[in-house]
Amino acid sequence: MSSETETSTEAARTAAEEAVIAAAFVQARLRGASLPAFPGAIPADLVAAYHIQDLAIADWPDRVVGWKVGYIAEGRRDASGDDRLLGPIFARQLHVGAGMAAFPVFVGGFAAVEAEYVLRLEADAPAGKLDWTPDETAQVPATLHIGVEVASSPLATINELGPRVVVSDFGNNNGLALGPEIRDWRALPEASLLAETWIDDKRVGSGGATTLPGGLLAAYAFALSRSAKRGRPLKAGDLIATGNATGIHDIRIGQVARVRFGEQGEIAGRAVAAAPLSPEDGPA
Repeated sequence: MSSETETSTEAARTAAEEAVIAAAFVQARLRGASLPAFPGAIPADLVAAYHIQDLAIADWPDRVVGWKVGYIAEGRRDASGDDRLLGPIFARQLHVGAGMAAFPVFVGGFAAVEAEYVLRLEADAPAGKLDWTPDETAQVPATLHIGVEVASSPLATINELGPRVVVSDFGNNNGLALGPEIRDWRALPEASLLAETWIDDKRVGSGGATTLPGGLLAAYAFALSRSAKRGRPLKAGDLIATGNATGIHDIRIGQVARVRFGEQGEIAGRAVAAAPLSPEDGPA
């Protein structure tokens, strides 16, 4: 067998394995079910993990309205050097408005909430620009909002297994509650943007916009860069959840999470079991 044939055969095998992994996560999410283990071999790098994510996005019966950014600890990074990762936010999983939100989580899977500062783009990012610095993000105007991410996956060990697994399953995202706008945010010191997370009546975390290295603009720059390199340049109206501002907080069905952003407002939601979703349902 020639080396070219061997390479082609290996590529076909890898593609088939990636398709199986994507399908397993999609089907589990559609059923509102858990998975006992990662459904295959963990992808070798983030490139392969994003390929799995792209396959799953293509099979998911909803449209992407934004992206969550997750931080990758230094010891868990691959050769790409990425210090963050992306996962899609879908239209039906976006809660906007006042009142108690429903936070759908997978019974038997991973379930947590994260305080978030969320950007909403007001213009398309230039499609041909692949690398962004924090200072350059001013070229793409955006509003800033308070928010809460529902971090949930059918796989209970998703975070323990690392960023390649997180990327493979929609970035461990299962929804976003979007709150009021923070006016003139670029004129505010990031250190003045503070948050506290409470579950039931217990404070479980505190922090703010500077909790993660580089703050909001580092997350913004990463989202612009990685999205463009994936062939998915960000568009006006897209949301970016910039990363956990108070930590990652486990939550159980029936518990109520409240995130208080000082004078910027508060978001509250109750954890509920993720309901089955029909694959025939169209995008929201």
